[in-house]
Amino acid sequence: MKNRVSKGITMAALALTLSGCDNFLSHTQHGEPSQENFWKVEADAISAANGLYFWTAGESMTGRGFMWYENCSDDMVTGRPQSGAANIKNFILDNTCDAKENWPIMYQLIKRCNDIIKYVPGMTISEKVKNETLGQAYFLRGWAYLWLSPYYGDNGKNGGIPIVTEKTLWEEIDQPRAQSVCDNYKFCISDFEKAAELLPYFKDWGEAEYGRPHKTAAWAYAAKASLHNAQYDASYYQKVVDYCDKVIPHHDLLANFADVFKIANNFSPEYVWSWTSTQEDGSKLPGVMLENKGWGLYNGWGYFMPTLELLKEFEDGDTRRAATILKPGDYFTFLGKNRLYYSTESASGMQFKKYMEPFEPADAIGKTVNPSGDNMTTRLSIPLVRFSEVLLWKAEALIWQGKNGDEPLNRVRQRAGLSPKQNATKEDLKHERRCELAGEFTGRHLDLVRWGDAKAVYAKPLHGYKTTLKVNDKGEVEIEKVEEIEVWESRSFNPSINHVMPIPIDEIAKSKNLVQNNGF
Repeated sequence: MKNRVSKGITMAALALTLSGCDNFLSHTQHGEPSQENFWKVEADAISAANGLYFWTAGESMTGRGFMWYENCSDDMVTGRPQSGAANIKNFILDNTCDAKENWPIMYQLIKRCNDIIKYVPGMTISEKVKNETLGQAYFLRGWAYLWLSPYYGDNGKNGGIPIVTEKTLWEEIDQPRAQSVCDNYKFCISDFEKAAELLPYFKDWGEAEYGRPHKTAAWAYAAKASLHNAQYDASYYQKVVDYCDKVIPHHDLLANFADVFKIANNFSPEYVWSWTSTQEDGSKLPGVMLENKGWGLYNGWGYFMPTLELLKEFEDGDTRRAATILKPGDYFTFLGKNRLYYSTESASGMQFKKYMEPFEPADAIGKTVNPSGDNMTTRLSIPLVRFSEVLLWKAEALIWQGKNGDEPLNRVRQRAGLSPKQNATKEDLKHERRCELAGEFTGRHLDLVRWGDAKAVYAKPLHGYKTTLKVNDKGEVEIEKVEEIEVWESRSFNPSINHVMPIPIDEIAKSKNLVQNNGF
C-alpha cells in the first residue's frame, strides 16, 4: 500500500474504481471497471483500495450527515435554525437535509467493495497487497451496512436493508429488502471476520497508512454488530464479549480523558478506528459544532449543541464534564487567547468542547484548521470507535446476561476520577455510556431505542441556558445572568414506527423493490 488515507489518493482513484451512477439502484453503468480494462497489475488493486475512502471528506457523511440522527437524542439540540432539522428531531426526514445522502453514499461504497472482492482474488499480485486490499474491502462493506442498518431496519414489519454482494448480477442489483435486519448484522459480522483474517494489526501498518482498518478494528465492529443483533437474539451478547476480548489486549486507555481529543493522540493506544483528517481535508464536525460565527473570529456553523440534561448527567468529580462541555462562565483558549465562554448564538447556550483543541493555537488557521470557514476541517481525527467504548460494550453484554460487568466498566469510571461500582446495574451502564461518549458518532439515539427508553426520554422537554451579558467599566464583556430555559419541547415517539428512520424518498423512487418503512 502507498499513501496515507486522504483526499489525494481518493480523488486519484475515482476514475479507476466503480461506476459513476448516483447509487446502486440506478440501472445505467458509466465506465464500470472490468476484468478487461482495469484489474491487471498491483497498482490497480492499490488504486481500488484507495478509492474506498472517497466518502471520508463528504459533508453529508463526516460533517453533519448522520449526526442529524444523533441530534434526535436528549444529549443535543440544533444550535441554529436549519431547513429540515426540526423534522429530523421529530423523527421525520423531509428530503431537504443532507442526512438523505448517507444511503446512496454507503451503497456506492458497497459497490466499490464488491468490485474489489470480485476481481482482486483472480489477480496475479503479491499476497500481501491482495490480502490488504481484500481486507479493506470486506471491512468497509461490513461497515457501510452497519452504518445504515440500525437506522433503517428491524426484525419486524420493515425487515432489513437490501444486501448486494459481489455475486449480485448487474441486472439484479435492485434487490428487495432483507427479511430481517438480523440478516444484515450477520452479514456484517461475517465481513468483519474475513477482514480480521486478512488485515494486519494497526502496529504493522506504516505511518503513511494510518487510518486504514486493521485487525482489532474489525473485531471491534464485529462486537458492535453483535450488540445490535443481541436485542433480537440474546445469544449474541456472548459474541460481544468474545470479540471484545480479542480487542482488549491490543489497546489501552490514556490516563487523562481530555487527552484523547488532542491531535498528538490521533493514533494513541485508545485509538481503534476514526475518520482521519488534515487541515485541508476530512471531517468538518469540529467546525460544525463550533459556535455559530465563531465569535467573529472564525466561521463556526453552530449545530449540535449539548443540553442541560446532558450536563447534569455527569457526577460531581467526573473529569469528563469539563472536557466535554463548555458552559457559561468557563474559560477556554481560542486562536491563542484565553476567553470567557458565553453564547448568544447557540440555542442551548453551551457547546461541545471535545473537538476544540485544533482551534486553540494562535496560528491555528492554516496550520491545524482549514483557512476556509466554509470547509472547517482540522487535523483532529474524529473517533468512531475508542477503546473505552469496547470496554463498555463488554460491560453491557455481561450485565445484560446477568453477569458481573464491573471490571470493564470501572476501568472507564476510574479514568474519569470516579469511584468504582460494585455489581453495576443496567442503569449504571447507561449512565457510563452517556457520559463517556457524548457528542460522538456512537449512537445515543440508537441506545435509547434498543434499550426501550426512547418513548419515556423523548416525552420530556430539553433545556439549556440563556446568558445575559453586560460591559464592565473596563469595556470588558461580563456575564450578568444565566437562566435555565426550555429549548426543545417534548416529543411523541411511537416505538412501533419511530424506532427506524424513513428511507430517503429519492431512493424509494429509484427502485422497483425498495419498500418504505412502516408509518412513513
